Amino acid sequence: MGYPGKNTKSYKTPNHPWQAARIESEVELVKRYGLRNKREVWKAYSNLKKYRVLARKLLAETAKGKVEKHMETDTDNIINRLKRYGLLKTDAVLDDILSLDINNFLERRLQTQVHKQGLANTPKQARQFIVHGHIAVAGRKITIPGYHVKSNEELSLGYYVNSELTKESHPSRPGQVVNNLVKGATNTAETNIEPTREA
Repeated sequence: MGYPGKNTKSYKTPNHPWQAARIESEVELVKRYGLRNKREVWKAYSNLKKYRVLARKLLAETAKGKVEKHMETDTDNIINRLKRYGLLKTDAVLDDILSLDINNFLERRLQTQVHKQGLANTPKQARQFIVHGHIAVAGRKITIPGYHVKSNEELSLGYYVNSELTKESHPSRPGQVVNNLVKGATNTAETNIEPTREA
């Protein structure tokens, strides 16, 4: 245990800094999920690795034969936790943890869920809405884009009650943005039509 007042990293950086294939895949994830930087990718990798290590350890103990009571409790706790966050199905077992990948963790981020549920037009806009305090989970304002949304919280995502985005006429709301784009395209098409000449 380190010094309590000192911040420690919650993720591990890659062992080798210059690997073209890894860098390319990280850039792809940053673009797809609208992440701020690769640090958020590394955090997701660290979470994934943590659960994989625990799963392998528990599977090794199970393979020995007799499983102690505390091992069964640890197994149930890990599986139930991942189920609560929507990372595993209800009938999942310990082996299913090893089939998880980084996309499963990135899909559960609040930023991704806000975009998927249509509260924002793009992942970048979803991040902006969250950081600026426009998004609430079960009525509680959340300003952390990396917040992991639980399964029972998915349907409770919405705009914060004091946010300007609660007004349907707000220009930044997804529906309004689409309408404005359609109107803009229509107006452009109308202005490009040449007037007919009279014979």
